[in-house]
Amino acid sequence: MYKTMFDILETDILVMQETKIQRKDLRDDMVLVSGWDVFFSLPKHKKGYSGVAIYTRNSVCAPIRAEEGITGVLTPPNSTTSFRDLPKDQQIGGYPTNAQLQGYFLDAMTLDSEGRCVILEFPAFILIGVYCPANRDETRDEFRLAFLNALDTRIRNLVALGKSVLLVGDLNVIGDEIDTANLEEQLKKQKLTLNEYISTPARRLFNHLLIGGKVVGERDEGREPQVMWDVCRGFHPARKKMFTCWEQKKNARPGNFGSRIDYILCSEDRKEWFQESNIQEGLMGSDHCPVFATLKPRVKLDGVEVDIGDVMSKDMFKNGVRVREWSIKDLLPTSAKLITEFDRRQSIRVMFTRKLTDSMTAELHSTTSEFQNGLEELAQRDATPSSYQSAKSLGVSSTKTDFTLEPSISSSSSVPVKRSSDASPPISQPSKRSKAEGKTNKASPSGKLTKGQPGKGQSSLMGFFKPKTPPAAQTLPPSTSNPATATPAALTSSAVRGCSM
Repeated sequence: MYKTMFDILETDILVMQETKIQRKDLRDDMVLVSGWDVFFSLPKHKKGYSGVAIYTRNSVCAPIRAEEGITGVLTPPNSTTSFRDLPKDQQIGGYPTNAQLQGYFLDAMTLDSEGRCVILEFPAFILIGVYCPANRDETRDEFRLAFLNALDTRIRNLVALGKSVLLVGDLNVIGDEIDTANLEEQLKKQKLTLNEYISTPARRLFNHLLIGGKVVGERDEGREPQVMWDVCRGFHPARKKMFTCWEQKKNARPGNFGSRIDYILCSEDRKEWFQESNIQEGLMGSDHCPVFATLKPRVKLDGVEVDIGDVMSKDMFKNGVRVREWSIKDLLPTSAKLITEFDRRQSIRVMFTRKLTDSMTAELHSTTSEFQNGLEELAQRDATPSSYQSAKSLGVSSTKTDFTLEPSISSSSSVPVKRSSDASPPISQPSKRSKAEGKTNKASPSGKLTKGQPGKGQSSLMGFFKPKTPPAAQTLPPSTSNPATATPAALTSSAVRGCSM
């Protein structure tokens, strides 16, 4: 189910926000997705609240480090040592110092208790997937500003260390007047001038971070450099009504009466790596729409041009040519696939309940020793087929490397790639995502879907997020599910999110 959704999105890295699940709600079809790895940040206390997930396609990218939380105070699975206290070679780094944390008025553990951040490090960059708090009411202002401050600090610390950073997700901040509908009426209602609107605390903090962000008056001490580039806005600097979120209670989406609060940002040194970025406003199923950005097949790293595949994993590619397959040894401790209930099955048969492609069919084993062998084989087959020899075959329709980052399905951020099948050799090259706005989705002449456009019966991702509940009786069909449908960003429960900032 989820794999099909990823194929619709044509992505290699997918960042999802507001998953609204707890660990006990995780299912095989969420975690054991053939060809994919996944990392979750789930709320520690509140049920059906918040949550972030990042899915990565094993065949083209494999993170070298992964963490949960923004401050570094959380611990890896089965460990009592926080991420920030691990040996240096195991840290992502850039953690807010104790002095910096003291200025937030909330302790670090509280800030990281709501499941709002997953951080992955690739050789190419550090990817921060985040779901920032919304401005629901004044009781949450302190937490919201503290979280945004911690995020700002972590990013600046990483950049100061010479790290390249991508920030992807639902930031719940409208940065500029061009990014919201009917601003004049909002200003009158709130009795604000435009400068006062731009200077509200969360917006001012965001614009300090953003290259070209509007800051009224003197810049705040310690935030003099603007370090992150708005990728999607950079490709569409004057485009109006490029909204990503609409108020469902007011049925605001048909009239495009919304706001832009979902972003893909990158540090300035990665600005030239992107060849395309846009929103997918025609993809339904949420009060948000996906945002994507596409990396060039060849990029400059330290002044040298390299194949993008070479820097999205440790050593799977060299000069664009595959030198090894992804294996289970590439799994990081924070991978959801290593959660006990998914890693240590009593029978391997459970692992094969999903319909397998011919290339993945394997002999089922029942003993514990045979289970380990089967798991290793499954991991190998999660990687690309051996017929894929070069990194260029991992791009769009296996003709070039074409990573795309999409913040959530409610705010997607991904690194997309269209493939007809994970088990088939590369075939023809599909058409690009349509850049024209307001056009009807059409199939390409070959009958394949145009990149970024849903086909018949796929104009919405809603169906992928219907939570499955156990049948009330054995006579009920196995497909019986809860009628409550989640937003695309919410994996298993309904969610209505306000967008006014």
